[in-house]
Amino acid sequence: MVLPLVVRIERATPPERTDALEAAAMAVLGLLDDPGEWRAELETWQSTGRIRKVVRRARGAEWRRAIELPGRTVEHGSAEVRVHPPVPLDAWPKELAKLQVGGTELADSTEPGPAGPPILWENPTLEMSAGKAMAQAGHAAQLAWWASSQEERELWRSMGLRVSVRRAEGFDELAAGGLPVVRDAGFTEIAPGSCTFVADVPWLRVRS
Repeated sequence: MVLPLVVRIERATPPERTDALEAAAMAVLGLLDDPGEWRAELETWQSTGRIRKVVRRARGAEWRRAIELPGRTVEHGSAEVRVHPPVPLDAWPKELAKLQVGGTELADSTEPGPAGPPILWENPTLEMSAGKAMAQAGHAAQLAWWASSQEERELWRSMGLRVSVRRAEGFDELAAGGLPVVRDAGFTEIAPGSCTFVADVPWLRVRS
């Protein structure tokens, strides 16, 4: 099973990289918080223990077809990201299967502003495409959600399930601090076991 995410990238108006990563993480959190009619698919996907996510890109008619499929769209800053219910790896809806997955590159036109918690810290030493980093940010958000109590989730919910994504100086120290750490399976782009993100969530930091 895999969780499909689609990011809208129009030629003339691509989103900021940071906005896209934050939108992907918030899309994942929204589905975890309220799976609605996709509860069975979500439980099946999570039960595998391999929370695989694949990010594809769309524009124009491709995006219009994507948003006609079951799913939810998160609009955040300059980014639009749609999360769809989990599907078997070999049974993507044809409208999504046609979308490009590799080489999704984005950049920030200006330095992102101050980060508010929770913060998902990206490992600055790894070379990841924006699509890969979006999936990894989604993993970090999911690990933090799993580690949070019902009361802590309610607090996060009251904050709009928001996150900030930033590259971390001193990433190794953060990764060794007892917070949720994403270790990549190595299917694409980077070596297996690479630490990609740390989820720095205030209530988890108190425990670590």
